[in-house]
Amino acid sequence: MGTVEKSAPKPPPWEAFPFLKRYHGGIRTLIPKTKNTPEYPHDQAVMQNISVSKQEIKPVPTSVPYDPYPKIEAEYAKKHECFLDAAEAIKVPRVHYYPGVVKGFPEAVMGSYEVLGLRDDICFDRFGRLGPYGYGYSVKRGGLGAGLNGDREGADELWKVPDSTTEVDYSGIEWVKVQAACASKNAARFNPVEKPGQNLFLDLKSDGQQASQEKSLEPKPSLVVDDSIVGKRDESGIPAAGPNETMVGPETAQKNVTLLPRTAILIRTWWDFHYTTEDVIYLRSLIAELSLLSGGEFTVHFLVHVRDDNVPIWADKKIYNRILENALPAEFRGMGSLWSERQMGLIYGGIQESFFRDLPVHGVYRSTFMPVQYFSHQHPEYDFVWNLEMDVRYTGHWYHFFDQIRKWTKAQPRKGLWERNGRFYIPSVHGSWEDFKQMVRVQTEMGTESPNNIWSGLKSSTGNSIPGSRTAQSKSDKSIWGPEPPPDVLTNQNDDQPPTTYEKDKYEWGVNEEADLITFNPLFDPDSTTWFFTEDITGYNTTASLPPRRAAITTTSRLSKRLLTLMHRETVLKRHTMFSEMWPASVSLHHGLKAVYAPHPMYIDRDWPPSYLAAVMNGGRNGASGGARTS
Repeated sequence: MGTVEKSAPKPPPWEAFPFLKRYHGGIRTLIPKTKNTPEYPHDQAVMQNISVSKQEIKPVPTSVPYDPYPKIEAEYAKKHECFLDAAEAIKVPRVHYYPGVVKGFPEAVMGSYEVLGLRDDICFDRFGRLGPYGYGYSVKRGGLGAGLNGDREGADELWKVPDSTTEVDYSGIEWVKVQAACASKNAARFNPVEKPGQNLFLDLKSDGQQASQEKSLEPKPSLVVDDSIVGKRDESGIPAAGPNETMVGPETAQKNVTLLPRTAILIRTWWDFHYTTEDVIYLRSLIAELSLLSGGEFTVHFLVHVRDDNVPIWADKKIYNRILENALPAEFRGMGSLWSERQMGLIYGGIQESFFRDLPVHGVYRSTFMPVQYFSHQHPEYDFVWNLEMDVRYTGHWYHFFDQIRKWTKAQPRKGLWERNGRFYIPSVHGSWEDFKQMVRVQTEMGTESPNNIWSGLKSSTGNSIPGSRTAQSKSDKSIWGPEPPPDVLTNQNDDQPPTTYEKDKYEWGVNEEADLITFNPLFDPDSTTWFFTEDITGYNTTASLPPRRAAITTTSRLSKRLLTLMHRETVLKRHTMFSEMWPASVSLHHGLKAVYAPHPMYIDRDWPPSYLAAVMNGGRNGASGGARTS
């Protein structure tokens, strides 16, 4: 018989959708947002009105410095301006924006600027957004040498705008000093620093106690720093405490003021990561916009993965210092701490090893948050920790984005929250946010006719539920109201309990409560889905069924100290853990913590029919995301 040739697989359906064209219209076609007719989403009658005539092409507009920082109210301590040098002569440059949007610029198809309170009536170009951090001018002048060729409209005008700074010479900047000085100036704005955890691997005394001079894995943002000792290192490879440093406590903080929480921005990197010019720009923008210009509200720190388990970073301070010295670009040295998978195995010992999909349980892929848990345990001064990978980018302003996300998630009521968390919000299909809330309520209480529901009621021939799946039930779902613990959860953890019943609550519980977990993708229920890692569960009793769980794709998230402490204690005391993208959300679910998916604006590059997009993205049980066995 002859060889049977296999036909080529059909391309994905979305490849047949045409590309959108108005993302790159240029700053000469800017119009007020209120007058814009977006290219997408659309109806066909509107599509004829997005072309741009020659008469509509305007001269290059003037950019404007962007200042999203709130005015400090009387109840808070004064915010002191931070600078890039010890003499306080070099101001932190501001990002520049252009009022208006490109004519025909598409709307975000998922998420919403309006709901989150983000500005959508302005736009950025590469020189206004990246120029303040060294883009667009030469290395000789202290820049990065990128953006010197090709179209440079608006590049030089950036530095001519009134109230703008001059080009910054970044060649001698040491960010660890700059960030520490800023934190020191603004120490009175924040909660007093708690005593750091014991660094047993680096400073173990015979009595098991920390040395009298506490060592920290990074500069303490509440210290008053003597410039003469900044830059010296202890055995952690970071700036050492000096004789003139003082802890800010209640006696030194201003009285009768509302103190702010401390937040760490953890940059996840590894010891031989190659930092490109674009990476350096991104990191500078994070430090400038989140730490310096905010008056120390955030502290940027590198969590550096040593990918050779045979390197004893916890046993030899010279090795530790040498590796840390070489792991980061010169301008960021002193801002990192090291960890390794073997070190996590020592800290979190006794965990059952399953080698799920041939991956170790202490590995960075399956247990991304183990070093974050330990970092939080060592640094109780941080009320919140943002976990950011090196490939995270944002085209807008970092502070504006994070601040609005924090405010919006804080304002969310708990009633129906887990159910809303499980779905993408698509305004062109779902309508207003209030419409979306009520749609989710109806889908939860009444169920849908989706074929994805059939697997949840499937039983084996013995009549027992299939492990990991729901028992036979109606189409409706039970709303989450308070903790949903598995039988062997860690108990006596002061879990949040509802103040009243679900029916009696008037969308009041949870309002004005900081979120313990913030994610940028829906918190879906992996039960009865084909997600690869739905059963990557370690240490729990799974004889009868798998524990209740939730997951969010990607680990970019904000975690509270309370959540990280619970994750740490579950791992240490109960030997519990789950796959990285499932672990924080599931612990939040088990202990009744407030977890929120923030529906940030997302764009697509093709003309997807919105209803089809909604069916694909929310293709799980009862209109939730996450897919299903039949999707």
